[in-house]
Amino acid sequence: MIISRTPVRVSFCGGGTDLPAYYEGSENGGLVTSLALAKHIHVTVNKRFDNSVRVGYSQTEIVDDFEDLEHELVREAMRLTGVTHSVEITTIADIPSRGTGLGSSSALTVGLLNALHTYAGRTPDAAQLAEEACRIEIEILGQPIGRQDQYAAAFGGSNQITFLSDDTVIVTPIEINAEALESNYFLTYTGITRQASDILAKQSASTDNKRADLDTLRQQAVAVRNALESGDHATVGQLLDSSWQIKRNLVDGITGDTLDEIYASVIELGATGGKLLGAGGGGFFLFQGSSEIRNQVEETHKVLPLVMDSDGSIIIFDDGSRL
Repeated sequence: MIISRTPVRVSFCGGGTDLPAYYEGSENGGLVTSLALAKHIHVTVNKRFDNSVRVGYSQTEIVDDFEDLEHELVREAMRLTGVTHSVEITTIADIPSRGTGLGSSSALTVGLLNALHTYAGRTPDAAQLAEEACRIEIEILGQPIGRQDQYAAAFGGSNQITFLSDDTVIVTPIEINAEALESNYFLTYTGITRQASDILAKQSASTDNKRADLDTLRQQAVAVRNALESGDHATVGQLLDSSWQIKRNLVDGITGDTLDEIYASVIELGATGGKLLGAGGGGFFLFQGSSEIRNQVEETHKVLPLVMDSDGSIIIFDDGSRL
């Protein structure tokens, strides 16, 4: 049996500039500052007695031919790695696996690839896992998503990630005090989940009209890195708020009355700023604020502390069985 563990991610600033519609037309490319969150997707791969394939997630599939799998991420990861029969795959998530704004689908793809490659006797590095996850999600399945989630999940830690027009991706680690993160930031669950693809498709289509706004979001990714490294958390909060005010007006569907009410209520408690994570429409808000503010928010909403995962996608169990 093989078990992989892969983190989801939290994006501070720059989201949207990792879409090809932006960085392919930008001289300096796209840029995001993000970190891997210590909430994980676990994937297990185990040899099956017969030639069939069993996949367990929110439902169970048993097929004789992997091509018949409805779970397209599993199907394409199996195809890419060559592990296509006599196997049982299960996925377990620490958080809801879709619609949270934490990049869980990309984390799942990275974790699948890591576990299946390992089962096949290979040891992929983080760059390979991220590149292959992008190939599956964007090129093969045609999802209108960006490229930051796959790299954040594969590499772990806190990074500034650059996306160049030739599809080169540069991951630059940044130094952040982990204890300061946990005491100065928290995630608030809105209770609303959504499909990111529709919002991202609209955002990609409107890129040319919104390029000036996206250029500002890119600049904020540089500023927020400097503030995080210097421990200037109030400035981080202000940048998050500024980013949210731009993001919420990029396209329809990013925010709504309920989301605006949640945001306003936390700001009224004293948070310096925040933003909705991911494409928008639901999921988690990231806020900058003290532990006292977080405790008050916990009275009405599910809250997560901002705890960083430093490992990225790793194999946490390997009994030596191979394809």
